Amino acid sequence: MRTFTCGGLIALAAVTCFASPASAQEKPAGELRIVWEVKNRFRLFRNDADFQRHAVSMRNDGVLGSEARLAEASDGRGWAGDLFEHLCTNRAGNLLETCERDGTKENYLAPDDHLISLVLAGSFPAGATCAWRIEDGASQPRTSTAPCEEDMNLRVASGHTTMAAVDVTLPDGTIQHAVTDIAVKDYLIAGLGDSIAAGEGNPDQPVNLSDGGFCFRRFGTGSEYYRPGRAGFEGNKTCLTTPQDGAGSALASWARHGARWMSAPCHRSLYGYQVRAALALAVENPQIAVTFIPLACTGATIENGLLGSQTARECANPAQASSCSSSVGAQVEALKRHLARARKSDNDRKLDLILLTVGANDINFSGLVADVIVDASTERTLFSDVMTSAADADRTLTRSLPGNFVKLRAALKPLVDGDLSRVVYVSYGNPALQAPDTPCSGGRDGFDIHPAFNADPDRLKRAAEFVANRFLPRLKALAQCADGVICRDAATETMTFVDAHQPAFAEHGFCARGAADPSFDRDCISPEGESFRTGAEAATDPMACGESASEFRPYASRQRWVRTADDSYFTAMTYPDGMPATLRPADIHDATWAVLAAVYGGAIHPTAQGHAAMADAALPAVRSLLGLPAPSEVASAPLAPLDGAAPSPPPPQQQAR
Repeated sequence: MRTFTCGGLIALAAVTCFASPASAQEKPAGELRIVWEVKNRFRLFRNDADFQRHAVSMRNDGVLGSEARLAEASDGRGWAGDLFEHLCTNRAGNLLETCERDGTKENYLAPDDHLISLVLAGSFPAGATCAWRIEDGASQPRTSTAPCEEDMNLRVASGHTTMAAVDVTLPDGTIQHAVTDIAVKDYLIAGLGDSIAAGEGNPDQPVNLSDGGFCFRRFGTGSEYYRPGRAGFEGNKTCLTTPQDGAGSALASWARHGARWMSAPCHRSLYGYQVRAALALAVENPQIAVTFIPLACTGATIENGLLGSQTARECANPAQASSCSSSVGAQVEALKRHLARARKSDNDRKLDLILLTVGANDINFSGLVADVIVDASTERTLFSDVMTSAADADRTLTRSLPGNFVKLRAALKPLVDGDLSRVVYVSYGNPALQAPDTPCSGGRDGFDIHPAFNADPDRLKRAAEFVANRFLPRLKALAQCADGVICRDAATETMTFVDAHQPAFAEHGFCARGAADPSFDRDCISPEGESFRTGAEAATDPMACGESASEFRPYASRQRWVRTADDSYFTAMTYPDGMPATLRPADIHDATWAVLAAVYGGAIHPTAQGHAAMADAALPAVRSLLGLPAPSEVASAPLAPLDGAAPSPPPPQQQAR
């Protein structure tokens, strides 16, 4: 006799099995039953193999544990580098109306059907024959005969119940029968918000660093300094510029060798907590599908980003930088268009849930960061217009943000049938703590990528206390219609609020260091701010530690869950396209680029680990709103390296539950 269970169903492509409500109900050992699951059920992915990589990585330790395993399997280089171009989006990150998934063209927002896999579970003799019959009430029944050991893949209509029956012919000629109903629930989830919602700081394909130096100028002083450049850049790496250094071949070469994003105009990333939460939901529920609408965009405020258009961060196609759009449309309007298309194809299609994080840009949080870390007098004078003190941010928090939330609630309410509890507002983590109620001490640790940076201890303390004592509590009140916040109808305008990740962030701020941090971090990122050479040798070997800059691992597990300015440069080295004319550089060695490249790739934003922790915090609320259970059991084998090899099959003891 041979026993097959849920583990056998997915052993062809993965080795993880979450107990679903149906499979969790134990049956007598000899009773046959049909077990089914949806294939490639995170519908943003075109290929089932990409979904299975995540299914394999999930355990009982959530998205954070999964991210640690994926980081180890990729040697800290990241798992999304060969995946972000295999999504149901174009280069700008916009959803495709029709997406070819595993060889079948599907309407992304309202699919006609779903690919599922069936297997017979229970005890039956090896070599037994199964006669399958599939009926959906809308077409002729489908029949198939095959060995019972084999999985059967088929497509079932969306929004309808399909009956699957099987007759098993035993060696003595007797026939056993099993039957089940198949009904795939396809959840429609949207992600809205700012850079934290988008995943800023974590490009799907990080920049490849050159081991040699690249020259930047300083403002006003006439001095220059060297930092690692982009590997493959073919132009002039010194500050002895030619006319071609600002345009033409040099700039084109620089653009070609930059980081890559799921959406470059929005710096939207697969590592963002919204994607990870929606993906985890699909992994842990084998009999659902998740259609995710990614719209969050770095730099977004409520008025300019969610309700109105905003500036794009980078060009969607570096090869066409001269003709790329400088703006991104309003997220709410884009969501309305997507929902209209979904309903046109499927009259019953509704938005099930919105994931949201917004508000930091409304109080100019980036200006608050600039005020903390820009220390040199020349740069402080030049950037004074964009800096914001904690006191200024507090005034904006009191005067402007409540009114913006009123507008936001009014815009979102019609999209969720008048019930804002279906908006899951995930709050920020305080990025500047080294322990509970203990701000980072300041200094150049993690900020010596630019000579003008030095986190001032007093300004840092004031900023950290403002975030903890004023900003985060006020956001909670605004989302929950509490503490004096006026809502027209609190019963329908109270959002579902998530902040369970904040205690963990209190021990993983940008200054956190640990004995298990990557060796490059321990050896080359100097706590005293002396990570880079200052002499003539910096032009060919800029790292003071003598190691190659290319040894930096942007996605290795580390104690800090917040990107420093050094991390931002080493991971993304962003030269933003959508800057005002006054900030556009004369050439790629310009002093403006020197500052922007250090911070516009995600400084003081969560790492992939931080986003994973945020996803874990959001999942209980998401499950509750959708009526889905938490996974009760996981069986899995070790994760194979990310080298293109197929996952290993599970060991025998893990194939049965």
